[in-house]
Amino acid sequence: MIKPIVKKDSFLTLHYRIGLPEGADIVNTFTDKPATLLMGGGQFAPTLENALLGMEEGNQQTFTLDAEVAFGVRNPELVQKVSLQTLEANSDPEETYLPGDIVEFNAPEGGTYAGTLQSLDKDGAWFDFNHPLSGKTITFEAKIISVL
Repeated sequence: MIKPIVKKDSFLTLHYRIGLPEGADIVNTFTDKPATLLMGGGQFAPTLENALLGMEEGNQQTFTLDAEVAFGVRNPELVQKVSLQTLEANSDPEETYLPGDIVEFNAPEGGTYAGTLQSLDKDGAWFDFNHPLSGKTITFEAKIISVL
């Protein structure tokens, strides 16, 4: 019997783990319920979806993805100062932010984008709008439970 394989439009049930090479897990569904994923639906980074393409139902694989392939290299131009007025207009007035917090902003064309607060002073706040995993090599482990 031929096992189904992951294609660009497959619907999957899978366990997956995203981690750093030194062993720290960022996400790990192996310890919980499996995830479901519609390939091409924007739920996963395209690089992670590409790694899954061609895997057979029941297979488990671990991939090492360099920063350039995984979530990209860090772009220093994406570290920007945001005025306190902009921060206040885009956040809960009762919220107190600390360095390391991720804050969502409304995009001018609709939708949202997020940045990691680096520092805050009376003139504004410095945010890093790079993906938190940009510039990092990651390990991506996946076990395909079912493919539809």
